[in-house]
Parts: sequence; structure tokens; C-alpha cells
Amino acid sequence: MSKKQSKKSKQKNKKKKGFSDMDTLKGTLDITRSGVGYVIVPDNPSDILVRPGDFNTALHGDTVRVRVINTGGGRSSGRQQGKVVDVVQRKQTEFMGKIEIGKTFAFFIPDVDKPMPDIFVPLTALKEAQNNDRVIVRITEWQPNKKPVGEVMQIMTPGDANDMAMKEILMQNGFPLTFPEEVLEETERIPDLIPQSEIKVRKDVRDTLTFTIDPVDAKDFDDAISFRVLKNGNYEIGVHIADVGHYVEPGTALDQEAYNRATSVYLPDRVLPMLPERISNELCSLRPKEDKLTFSAIFQITPKGEIKQHWLGKTVIHSDHRFTYEEVQEIIEQGEGLYRDEIVILNELAQKFRKARFRKGAINFSSVEVRFKLDEKGKPVGIMIKESKEAHQLIEEFMLLANRTVAESVSKIKFNKKDIPFPYRVHDTPDEMKLEPFAAFARKYGHEFDTKSPEGIARSFNQMLKDVQGKPEQHVLEQLGIRTMAKAIYTAENIGHYGLGFKFYCHFTSPIRRYPDVLVHRVLFDILNEKVEPDKKMEQKCKHCSEKERSAMESERAGNKYKQVEYMQNFLGDEFEGVISGVAAFGFWVETIEHKCEGLVSINSLLEYDDFRHVESDYQLVGMRSGRKFKMGDKVRIKVVAANLTKRQLDYEWVITATAADDKVEVGLQQPSVIPKKYRAGKPGKPGKPGKPGKSKGGKQK
Repeated sequence: MSKKQSKKSKQKNKKKKGFSDMDTLKGTLDITRSGVGYVIVPDNPSDILVRPGDFNTALHGDTVRVRVINTGGGRSSGRQQGKVVDVVQRKQTEFMGKIEIGKTFAFFIPDVDKPMPDIFVPLTALKEAQNNDRVIVRITEWQPNKKPVGEVMQIMTPGDANDMAMKEILMQNGFPLTFPEEVLEETERIPDLIPQSEIKVRKDVRDTLTFTIDPVDAKDFDDAISFRVLKNGNYEIGVHIADVGHYVEPGTALDQEAYNRATSVYLPDRVLPMLPERISNELCSLRPKEDKLTFSAIFQITPKGEIKQHWLGKTVIHSDHRFTYEEVQEIIEQGEGLYRDEIVILNELAQKFRKARFRKGAINFSSVEVRFKLDEKGKPVGIMIKESKEAHQLIEEFMLLANRTVAESVSKIKFNKKDIPFPYRVHDTPDEMKLEPFAAFARKYGHEFDTKSPEGIARSFNQMLKDVQGKPEQHVLEQLGIRTMAKAIYTAENIGHYGLGFKFYCHFTSPIRRYPDVLVHRVLFDILNEKVEPDKKMEQKCKHCSEKERSAMESERAGNKYKQVEYMQNFLGDEFEGVISGVAAFGFWVETIEHKCEGLVSINSLLEYDDFRHVESDYQLVGMRSGRKFKMGDKVRIKVVAANLTKRQLDYEWVITATAADDKVEVGLQQPSVIPKKYRAGKPGKPGKPGKPGKSKGGKQK
């Protein structure tokens, strides 16, 4: 058993402590629809109940300090009770709703499903809002035992349901829609021109061929690649990253806002940036034909792909060209185009790095990204399937190389014989509780798993992923395999990155859109200048960034789901082929093959055919009379029966095809049920009752 597995086991077996009266604890407030709250405290054996009168201005999702006033002794429920004594951090400060204006004051009624008070809005803070307008209001002040005070941030345009929905998703996940005035003012004061004094203290690589490769619609180019052939026949390849730290200085309002957001959020029709556009799209964006300040990792690499040496430091570059992934892919495939020789060499090296990673234990999960074609109003009019091709892998491999090199270099530096606090990107080994049933399930398809060591697990995964290519069980095993994986996080305690097979890894290459990269740049710069001042709050900052990353992922999933539902509204009553992507006691989810849009087939809609039971170990529903099975990975035909934009929920109904109807399955001595005509393909049937919405399934992350 590895050290990190042993540590994980110790943590699982650690006894959870109880708390005595008057203890003050930190946790997250969860308010129910009835108005009662529960503070969820790590390591506490139970949640702490908080009555509505004891919230002390806290709202649902806020991080709070709660004082235990009753430990539950003598009560039948044994429930601990408490009072909120402080709001540490608000999850949400901006809300959407309706404004009601009187002669001397106005009140804002938020559209929320959890109880919260109306917000008092002074007439001077209305920003031309009229009575009953739908607006976005930000809380600016809230004194205990008084109403919260706010200001109107935006007046919503009637009829633009998509814009309202996307903004509401962002606000619900704690992302402010606008930057504070002081942040914008600081940004505007930053000079456009790079002073000559700054260029003199940097490595000047402006004469080296340099280019960027990004999506066609990208505006913030935070990484570039440089290439030249050395006299000894080796290649000098530079990975140049926008020097955000030069512009975003610690202690400024700009830095605090970037930390609070911690990440950019990517929705189907917009990007909510971590930094103001003047920085992300202008000052720091590595646009072609412009001098730019960068932080670089420059490598000397042999034609065989051996890393001979590397250099880390600040540079000034001049990008010669801006490529899209599609343009580079065409050059790779056709062997001709601008900078063809350089791109072909870079691609060959990237593929060597990629193969070496998988040989050393990285897990080769394939990923497919679904994107929507939108009209000018943001309405989805089509679906695009984006696959990872060699052009994407070229950039990915060199970014991985830079990230790994920076993390490994920092790990060797000590301060007072101790490790320097540093935001590593770590990924733990698969959870044993999830891995065991998955290994048993994979065994049914002939795939054996070596679970004795992390290395054995990785080899087993890669062998399985190779063997299932093109087979019916490919989809189910890939999806279930991903779900066994732990979530990657930021932490100052390095345990390595299991999925990538790296002992040391960090995020260095995207500081325009990720705050941990900004932290990495600062620590590395201090080390290079021999001015190390360990950040005692590094672990706290890592935790915050991990939490905001999860919030961003929730926003992105919700935005994609909204677009799926909006798109499938065009196909109500239509039938499609799909693949079962999840199974629960109340039904199964189906992802359409044509659109990659997932909806629920409620078990209620199957009752007239059979009584189905959930067999959790086999990820399937089984008919008690017919023996018919619905299991993950099965292809089925469905009808779109409901598309609820408010709930972001699609409901499908199973359609029996002629082939399925002719199947004769006997269970014991019982005969198969007669299949009602309405379930046969092409026949209209009444819609099934909508089922409960399922939880979103998260994907892997690096």
C-alpha cells in the first residue's frame, strides 16, 4: 500500500470528535425550503441545527462561524443546535428579482428558492429602474437585526430569457457579474507601454520564431510556443506564459477581486473573466505582432525527445503568428502550410511525450467536448462534437511539460530546511469503495484489474481502455471508470498527480483565467530572486481556489444543461436513438447519440410494461416479470416528452422497437408480458410522468 493510500485509510478510520456547548465552529449554512438551517462542519458527527432567528444575516451557502448552544443532550433527536455568530464568506452577493418602488424607498424581492429577506434599496441606488422592473441587485450593507441594503446593478431586458438564465446561474454559484469600480479604476491606471527598464531585466526572445495556438473564438492568448534549431542539432523550445503577476500586484483591489473569483467561468454563450478585459484581452493577451511580457520555461530537447536542460525566468516575446487549432491540424495532416517544418517537429515531439506518459502510468481517458452553435441571440441552432486531435495534444503536452518542470523545480528548494508552501495540483488514487464494484463489473466483460498497487490500477485501466475500443461496452466502462477517479485539487501538501502519472505537478500555464497559476508565478519568481517569504495562508488559498473551481464547473454544467433543454424543445414528440448513461431506482438517463443531450426516462413511464427493480451492482433496472434489462451502455430508442427550462430538465419516454418487441425472455416459469402497442416505435403514446432530476455527473479534470 502506498503512503498516500495509507494516509487516506487513517483519515477514514479517524474518530470524529464531538463538540461541547459554547464551542465556535466554522462550516457552511444549508437553509431548507421550510426556513430551518443546518451548518455543515467538517469532522462534526452531525449537522448543527440553526433556527431562522439565529442566522445573523447569513444566507444559504455562506461560510459561517456557529456557536453550539445545545449539544442535544436530553433531546430525543440528539441534534446539536447553534447560533451563527459571524459570516466568514458569502457565497452570493448579487441576486435577480423584482423591484417595488414607493415614494420614499424601494424593496427588492429576490427570485430564490431558499428563504431570505427582501433587500432595501435607497432611491438614490435605483439606476433608473422603474416599479416592477426585473433587476440585479447587489447587497452593499447588512447590519444585524436590520434589512439588508443593496443597489441596482443592472436592469434586465424583458423577453431575454437566455441572458437572465445564464446570469442567474453565475450568481447562484457565487460569481459577481461586474467588477467593482475601484478594480476597474486600478486597471485603467496600468500603462499600455512596456518600459525599456523592464525589458532590460528580462531574457529577450523577440527574435525567436514564436506563435500561439488557440480556439478560433479565443480572445485571451495566455500561452505561446517558440522554436529554433541550435548549432548542436537540438531544438530550443520555449513555453511562454502571460506575465499576469507583473500587472496584478499583491495587496491591490485588483488582486483581491481575482482571488475572490479564482477562475474564469465558461458558459455556452459567454465567458465571465477572472480579470477585467483590459488585462485578459489586451495587456496580457499574447497577441501577434506585439511585444509582450511573459514568464517562460525554455527547454533544450534532442530530436529523440530527450530533455537536456531547461531554464525558468521572465522574458519578453513577440508573437509572429496566431494559429487556430483547426489550422494547425490541417498543416499536420496535409504536411504543408505556414511554419510547416516547425509544427511537424513540435507535433512529433509532443506525440513522443504523450506515449512516454502513458508508458509511465498516466491514464488514457478520451474526452469528447460538446459545444453549441448559437444564433445572434444565443439560442442553440446546432450541436458540435469537439474531439482532441493532434493539434490540441501538441499544446497540451508542452503545457504539461512546463507545469511539471516548474513544480519539480520548486519542490527542490527549501526554506529553513522545510518545503516552501506552494499550490500543487494533485490527484489522489481511485477511491477503494468505488474501485472494487467497478473492477467486479469490468470483470463481467473479461477485463481483469490489478488493484494491489496504484501502478497496477493504472496499467489495468489503460489495458481496458485499449481493449474496449469499438465494442458495445466501451461507453459504459469509460464513463464508470471516470467516476471512480478522485477529483483533482489544489493543495500545499504534494501527493503527486495520479491521472497524469507525475510526482510533481502544478498549474503554471493559464494565469489569465486561473488564480493558482498567479500564485505559482509569485512563488517561482521569489525563488529565482532568492527572496522567499513563505505564505502561511497558502493551504487556505488552495482550498478556496478548489472550491471556486467546483463552483465554476457547476455553473458550466448548468449552462450546458440549459442549452440542451432549450435545443431539445424543438424536438418535442420526436424519437431518437440514445445510450443509457446512468441508472437509478427512479429511472434511467439516456444521452441521445445525435445531440449528446441527456434526459431521464422515469420508472413511472415503464409501469404499464413491467415492475422494474434497481440492481445497483450491475448498473441496471430489471423487469420482475419479463426479465427485460436496462443497463448502462445499452442503446435504446426514446421519445422527447418534456423540456423544462426552469428546472433545466429533459424527460424522455422509452420506445419499444420492433426488434425489442419480438424478443422473448422468460424468467423462471413466468411468461413475458404483452407489450402495449403504444410503446412500439412510430406509435403515439401518452407522455410519462416526469421523474426527479438527477445529479449532474462530473467529468475528469487535470
